[in-house]
Amino acid sequence: MKDQDLSERFRGFAERECKASSGLYEHLAGHIADDAALLRLAAHSRRGQPVPNLFLGAVHYLLLGGIEHPLAEYYPSIVINPRETSTAIHCFKDFCKQYEHEIMEIIQTKLVQTNEVRRCSYLYPSFCYIYKLTDTPLALVEIGTSAGLQLLWDKYSYSYRADKKYGNEAAVLEIVSELRGDNFPYLLERSPPVTSRTGIDLHVIDVTEPSEYLWLKALIWPEHKERVACFERAVMCSEGEPRKLLEGDGVSLLPEIASNISKDSTLCIFHTHVANQMNHEAKRALEKHIRHIGQGRDVFHLYNNMWDVDFLHLDYYKNGKEHKEMVAHIDGHGRSFRWLL
Repeated sequence: MKDQDLSERFRGFAERECKASSGLYEHLAGHIADDAALLRLAAHSRRGQPVPNLFLGAVHYLLLGGIEHPLAEYYPSIVINPRETSTAIHCFKDFCKQYEHEIMEIIQTKLVQTNEVRRCSYLYPSFCYIYKLTDTPLALVEIGTSAGLQLLWDKYSYSYRADKKYGNEAAVLEIVSELRGDNFPYLLERSPPVTSRTGIDLHVIDVTEPSEYLWLKALIWPEHKERVACFERAVMCSEGEPRKLLEGDGVSLLPEIASNISKDSTLCIFHTHVANQMNHEAKRALEKHIRHIGQGRDVFHLYNNMWDVDFLHLDYYKNGKEHKEMVAHIDGHGRSFRWLL
């Protein structure tokens, strides 16, 4: 990747993604965009990965792992009263120079696999809607599953506008999300039945392994303490819950996986914030697979980031007939959404 392209990627990350969300990362990414040495280090990132997330996540991972350095004093995830961000870049540069080899190893071997379980806030009404259409238990297949925490959306509880909970009211994780607009989704008081859960990822994360658990925490931005709490409670909910997690390419493995799922269940294929890492050919292949599956059974495909950024889509084949619906206008972290159906 050319230095100029990488510089623009960090600058765009600071201005579009971090503004009003992470003051520390906005500051760091904006300065990295103008620093040749830091750009050269970041350029070693694994191909196809969102470089700013991976690079900043690697530094966060080392700090959370216990490395003592003045840079840690700027991270709200590490200290109670962090220092003001305006001078953080100087410590950041020193840290990267001192731990260059460790950072390089991380960005060359790890993947950005954020488990943003608050996205389940809009998955829950989506699967309630699918169940309403089919009245048949759901068989889940998630592409880009990471640790499989979103596969367990029916194990969490949910709160929207009113003081009413949906889903699993006894769950240790309650997901709160703001419902914007006038439309209120169809919500079952209790979760729809799920018969099976299959997740596919190029690298499956085992949250019982301390280093992998720490990596997922490191991918959460330092100021986002609520996201950390959701992640930790979702991991607690996942203990003892059966799910099949497979390593490999989700698009190419999909036909075989689908063929092994009983037609007594409604096949639901879903992915959130994953398709932006697929090339055009992979996206078209995925659509082709789902169209072929839809010729022999009902199948629902719930996704975002395929062809646009902020919308959740539902394409499905029911009784051989194709349907395409725009479900919701969504926030990337699941803090709010606007229901469109």
